[in-house]
Amino acid sequence: MRASDADRDRIADILRDALAEGRLDSSEHSERIDRVYAAKTLGELQPLVRDLPVGRTAAPQPAAAPPRAHFPDGGGDNPHLVGILGGAERKGRWRVGSRITAVAILGGVEIDLTEATFTAPELVIHCTAIMGGVSIKLPENVTLRGGGVVGIMGGSDVKAYESPDPGAPVVRVDGFALWGGVEAKAKRGKKIRDWSKKHLSA
Repeated sequence: MRASDADRDRIADILRDALAEGRLDSSEHSERIDRVYAAKTLGELQPLVRDLPVGRTAAPQPAAAPPRAHFPDGGGDNPHLVGILGGAERKGRWRVGSRITAVAILGGVEIDLTEATFTAPELVIHCTAIMGGVSIKLPENVTLRGGGVVGIMGGSDVKAYESPDPGAPVVRVDGFALWGGVEAKAKRGKKIRDWSKKHLSA
């Protein structure tokens, strides 16, 4: 049976509670959350909570469930930012979707997500830097994962970290840099506040 968004969210809620109760550490929680949102069927979701007390009685069923709450579907921008012999930027208050494409060729691209509203559980930023640079600024309480940028006579400085906030969005940075660079880091003092309330009202 195919899993719905509501099925995935119900399992994600169980995992968040388990993290808060100390039944899972942050690494286990992060790994299972990734598998939750990648799951296609109910059979893939059930093993993720089978060893948790609530999970034994909360296996997803194909019955109707409440609508997705934390991440409203749609409404987010998936911009293509291109800086060729110049610059491009996106910052301020905006609704970001699940993907950003940044291309810097003999120029620069700046992506500032410190005041953005996230509308998906995971955001992938695909970067191409050729004799140019891509700079990404993030709130402190999202999870940042890097290691996906290939450097050819160039490099990346992606300061990966795990958010202490259960259910915070995951930002992944990938791409390549040729005689260029990609930088991603958290901006001190910038946080997404009242995470659940923000998305319930979005």
